[in-house]
Amino acid sequence: MESRLKRLEAVQAMVLEIGQLSTSCVDITEFIRAVHRALGRIMYAANFYVALSDREDGTVRFVYFVDERDETPDPAERVTLASPDQSPTAWVILNRRNMVVTADEFNARGGTDGWGLGSMSEHWMGCPLLDQQQQALGAIVIQSYSPEYTYSDEDQALFALIAGHVSNALQGLQSMDRLERAVHERTALLAHEVSERRRAESVQHALYEIASLSAAAIESDKLSASLHRIISGLVVAENFLIALYHPNSQEISIPYFVDQKHETAPLARFRYGIGMSSYVLNSKQASLHDRASFEKLVADGLVEQPLGCPEIASWMGAPMLLHDQAYGVIIVQSYDPAIIYTQADLDLLAFMASHVAVALARMQADHAIRKTKERLESQNAALNSALTALQEAQSELVRQEKLASLGRLVAGVAHEINTPLGICVTATSHLVQELKLTREELAAGEMTEDSLQQFLEIIDQSLRIMTTNTQRAAALVRSFKQVAVDQSSDDIRTFRLKSYLDEVLLSLQPKLKGRPVKVEVACPDEIHLESFPGAVSQIVTNMVMNSLVHGFEREQAGKIRIAAALEDETVVFDYSDDGAGMDAEMLGKLFDPFFTTKRGQGGSGLGAHILYNLATGPLGGTVKVDSAPGEGLRYSLRFPRSRRDVKAAA
Repeated sequence: MESRLKRLEAVQAMVLEIGQLSTSCVDITEFIRAVHRALGRIMYAANFYVALSDREDGTVRFVYFVDERDETPDPAERVTLASPDQSPTAWVILNRRNMVVTADEFNARGGTDGWGLGSMSEHWMGCPLLDQQQQALGAIVIQSYSPEYTYSDEDQALFALIAGHVSNALQGLQSMDRLERAVHERTALLAHEVSERRRAESVQHALYEIASLSAAAIESDKLSASLHRIISGLVVAENFLIALYHPNSQEISIPYFVDQKHETAPLARFRYGIGMSSYVLNSKQASLHDRASFEKLVADGLVEQPLGCPEIASWMGAPMLLHDQAYGVIIVQSYDPAIIYTQADLDLLAFMASHVAVALARMQADHAIRKTKERLESQNAALNSALTALQEAQSELVRQEKLASLGRLVAGVAHEINTPLGICVTATSHLVQELKLTREELAAGEMTEDSLQQFLEIIDQSLRIMTTNTQRAAALVRSFKQVAVDQSSDDIRTFRLKSYLDEVLLSLQPKLKGRPVKVEVACPDEIHLESFPGAVSQIVTNMVMNSLVHGFEREQAGKIRIAAALEDETVVFDYSDDGAGMDAEMLGKLFDPFFTTKRGQGGSGLGAHILYNLATGPLGGTVKVDSAPGEGLRYSLRFPRSRRDVKAAA
């Protein structure tokens, strides 16, 4: 009786200890280890383990495992939970009930294959660990390999009691564990953000230094060394060179060269077309290579006469480009297999190279300005004249684009007029020939009533053909004349918007002809403008041409819609197409001068720029544009109906 009382006191002390541990312990493994020590004071516990399950992914991990025979599994390893027929631990977790198994029962259930993965025990006892909703958190197991140690009914009851207290404690510890993991994850995320921010600050500082270099009048070799130092602060650049392109002589020079295997560059100056520098300049794209891809470039003939040491581990080069003008190449390479450049490194190098190009352009411009000031210090008037000439050149560039648009219009209309006029010429020639034959018949006295009737029918048909085609040509000429005059004039006049849009679209018919693109116009007839028709025609022309060049492929069907309405004294003008559209980055550059998505394919890069200037300048309105890839392009213009007061004020 006394020993039983002592045991109950020990159980009570253990329960209190579990409660205290649940509030003071923050590590689940340490908590279970303490439970194991306390359990050993009550019953035989040489072999003891706790398995925690994850209901979401159906796995189990043995967070604590002490066994005399079996190896201890990795507490972090997640193992797929077996079926109840395969494992007693799985049986306890899935059935959420206590289980006691003897050696005989193990043999009876397992047969030759065994039941469970561990060694067969003499006496095995497991209890589920349940949360407040009676869902299984896992299982707590104690076992004996010796017939000397078995578990009585009282042991089983005490073990079940302890399992309940351990379950309650584990719920709190798991919540703390999840919170701690969340804190660790958030800390790691913040560390990454801090790292990225520091990297961004480093890039920003590097750009500031490059801008400062371009503003300072320093020598070329010092500039190159400074660039090497700046870029080395961002990527490993022990092997670094700068190659400058000389378009006049079609040569490449190497003003700066630092390499672990060569003291000087293989060639200080060489013709454009050989080496990796020429390859990068020709492609106008940053390139990243290892030794294998470099050798493949040479084998494929893409790189002629490679220069320098071919024993590279990693290589990257970026062109210094500004407005499609090449200034040179920055190359960084590594001979160390431990230093391999990534796409992020290449993107960073390309970004820096573009800013170096801006700095070089600025330095060249500053140098030219300083020289000009030195030469013309006593001729301020000439300097003002040069500034005026520069402004005029900028205006001339826009004017030339307008004239080029007008020239394309002339060519299209001329081609379109050629067909009806050709038909008229043919009909006239045929009529002349028939008249000659009729006169000969009349002179010979062979004229009959039938031949006369046939001659009159020929005259009637020919005149109808000539009338139809001359009217068609006249309509084209009239439309072209009005649009051409308006585009070359800056005068204000009163015009009806609907009919004027029809004239502009008629003049654009040669460009639309043969294209499966339909144009719809929704505009009330009563809208009259007192404004600049030339600006309206130029805007509509540029919109339609941009859609044809950039929005639709040659054989692609599509639709253009033009809608206009009058709200008080404001014209609401909306234009849309269902073409290719553009992403946010391209859309942000749409109105920039010289920005085009079809460089060298019919796009000058001034169409949208002129459109914006005309809408906000002569028309005195606003322009908004909206687009997304594959969703077409939409312009929204708002401008006053009348500009008479502006003209008078001017």
